[in-house]
Amino acid sequence: MEPALIWKTLVIGVIEGLTEFLPVSSTGHIVLSEIVLDFQGPPGKVFDIVIQLGAILAVCVLYRAKLWATVTGVMEREPRAMRFAGTVLIAFLPAAVVGVIAFKYIKELLDSPMVVAVALLLGGIAILVIERLVQRPRIKSVDDVDFRTAFWIGVCQCLAMCPGVSRSGATIMGARAFRVDRATAAEFSFFLAMPTMIGAGVYDLYKNWNDLSWNGSAVIALGFIAAFLSALVVVGPFVRFISRHGFAAFAWYRIAIGALAIVLLLLH
Repeated sequence: MEPALIWKTLVIGVIEGLTEFLPVSSTGHIVLSEIVLDFQGPPGKVFDIVIQLGAILAVCVLYRAKLWATVTGVMEREPRAMRFAGTVLIAFLPAAVVGVIAFKYIKELLDSPMVVAVALLLGGIAILVIERLVQRPRIKSVDDVDFRTAFWIGVCQCLAMCPGVSRSGATIMGARAFRVDRATAAEFSFFLAMPTMIGAGVYDLYKNWNDLSWNGSAVIALGFIAAFLSALVVVGPFVRFISRHGFAAFAWYRIAIGALAIVLLLLH
């Protein structure tokens, strides 16, 4: 493997891991970084799918105790575990239905670097507005999220089908709008990411199987490891940071990156 390809793969894997669970759009960052780095990875979509799964694995590791308690609790029909699993399932369903029906058409209409840049900018503004208008939190634990709130968080997740919106940003801000406190909104978004991203990855592989190639398996493995390790490092500090300082820093970052990308794309 060429040294240039190694470091480009590492950079993109790290970017995926760092941004997947932050409200800044990992897809937007990957699209723009692949253009900037002139990344020529394996053909097909395997690389992008696998590095996302690397980031998801990191969250599964970090929240393994809650996952195990939920699985065993559901098997034993424990009410709290059944309720939590139910809220995640309800939140997952809107994106699952819309994704199967309309995702292909949405991507064809909106899949462009300029759309990503504009979505980053507007998403940053939306975060600032929601943070300013949100009322005092009424839900302070993922176990206390009710079915109605979970459903509307799931509806908000559908907005992330537009590249650059950010799945985590849409779900976290959706939760905040329904008066979920910051840390709980972020953690519920993490749990919702597990079925959503695994389901999207499996569905994407199924729909594009004939066009996929596993050539460059070393590149794919390197990207997976980089995404896993960087996500493992960033998730805990992110929850602590937003609990103390809110989301304004991420909003201004989105605005700056989006505005810069728009200028560069217009000058290109």
